[in-house]
Amino acid sequence: MKKGHEHKNPKKYGMVIDLDKCTGCGACMVACMAENNVPFKKDESNKLDSITWLRVYKLTNNKPYPDTEICYLPRPCMHCEGSHGHSPCVSVCPATATDYSTETGIVSQIYTRCFGCRYCMAACPYHARYFNWWDPVWPTGMEQMLSPNVSPRMRGVVEKCSFCYHRYQLAMEKAYFEEREDLEEDEYQTACTEACPAGAIVFGDLNNKGHAVYKLKSDPRAFRLLERLGTNPKVYYLSSREWVRRQGDNYLEHEETGKARQKVHH
Repeated sequence: MKKGHEHKNPKKYGMVIDLDKCTGCGACMVACMAENNVPFKKDESNKLDSITWLRVYKLTNNKPYPDTEICYLPRPCMHCEGSHGHSPCVSVCPATATDYSTETGIVSQIYTRCFGCRYCMAACPYHARYFNWWDPVWPTGMEQMLSPNVSPRMRGVVEKCSFCYHRYQLAMEKAYFEEREDLEEDEYQTACTEACPAGAIVFGDLNNKGHAVYKLKSDPRAFRLLERLGTNPKVYYLSSREWVRRQGDNYLEHEETGKARQKVHH
């Protein structure tokens, strides 16, 4: 690859999660924690100070049996682009400890710059950011089992899902060595995508017509969480159930959801 090469085709990595396939097994959460050295406590029942980059929520249609329905919704960082090119967390960080990559569309978190003001946590409408209240303590011998490509975080900083960015870096290093400019779809995949036994999570470049997410994001069942805030999240959800799509943005009874609403307003 020639020196001074500039990316002419910026990537926009994102996810499409099929909620009709998700069983709520939690394999994605386990894979995320293992891959990214996410610390855990002895007692994880108190979720106020737990760290879960990817969290699976349980939704219900609030109807009595036999009309009760359940839906499980995995929620990683949305890697918002924002209506003006910046995600809410990036806009408020005084230390530039979080930034938006125009090359990949990924919102980074730079731990060595973070001084723990937690403005980003207040700005994030998805509760996808977590503060380290303690230095990580691993069971005896577990230090040897940590992922060598992800640095553990210290007390006093904020962390979040990175779309396993270290995997992108490793894949790009290989591509550079082979004098390639672009990655194949399977060369860069997140840990949660690979771990999902139901194949509910699809990851790729939303700008690349050859990637599965490119077509899936336009599926009639597609919606995004809190779209009306203008955060422009890169995580899309699919559901054939109307009540699930309504909960995605707290729609009122007379409002249309998903693609139907987009056609009306655009």
